[in-house]
Amino acid sequence: MSGRQPGAGFLKAALMASMLAGCAGSAPSERALDSYTAEEIYKKGELELETGKKPKDALVYFQEVERLYPYTEFAKRALIMQAFTHHKAKEYPEARDAAQRYLDFYPGDEDAPYALYLMALSYYDQIDDVGRDQGITFQALSGMRDVIETYPDSEYARSAILKFDLAFDQLAAKEMEVGRYYLKRGHYAAAINRFRVVVADFQTTTHTAEALHRLVESYLALGLTDEAQTAGAILGYNYQASPFYDDTFRLLKGKGLSPEAKGEGWLRTIYRQMVKGEWL
Repeated sequence: MSGRQPGAGFLKAALMASMLAGCAGSAPSERALDSYTAEEIYKKGELELETGKKPKDALVYFQEVERLYPYTEFAKRALIMQAFTHHKAKEYPEARDAAQRYLDFYPGDEDAPYALYLMALSYYDQIDDVGRDQGITFQALSGMRDVIETYPDSEYARSAILKFDLAFDQLAAKEMEVGRYYLKRGHYAAAINRFRVVVADFQTTTHTAEALHRLVESYLALGLTDEAQTAGAILGYNYQASPFYDDTFRLLKGKGLSPEAKGEGWLRTIYRQMVKGEWL
């Protein structure tokens, strides 16, 4: 599971085994679940989740705790464990539904941050490679931001910040992939639009240096030397150690140009912001 499991002491097999020792003579089919206490049923679910091969097999226990003993402490625990179990079984919509019910019923509980984090995680864990539609990535970003803003001091906020950055980088990677596609086929204006998004909106990602270099390539192909030189200047100031800067410098030099801020386009604004710190 990504992140820790909710509450202290969950899923500890030794405690389970101790509880079940007194019930060893009766198989579940021989004794109805409603003859067990809430704690006994709940711990059966924990044991099944810990030792069973199918996470879903534990769900019946957590669901029965909630049904048979509503409004109890174990019903509350069972609900968050339903969310966790669905997530472990990769049933992400069901995990979100259970987590949302938990938040609706127990918004001030100690496991509320975990429930909100689990909702965000259910999107994050579905993020595929950059070749796929990135709608899920946007939802993961939104969910992680909710965790960070709602519970900034929780342990889940720290994990959410890391995952937010990774998902943010994923979106930039998607823009780069599409931009390279257009660049390779000579659709320079379309390529520039994609690389511009990375430079303007995803400056903190790992893709900015390449985006600037690709802008130089695209602008030179269109004969727009001022924009190419300005992109090179930004690249040189911020990423001089990058191999992309070496490629850019050689490319500009081959055209008798140098990396310096020229003209008054959008890149000149970026130059003022990133190099000179002039944000107004």
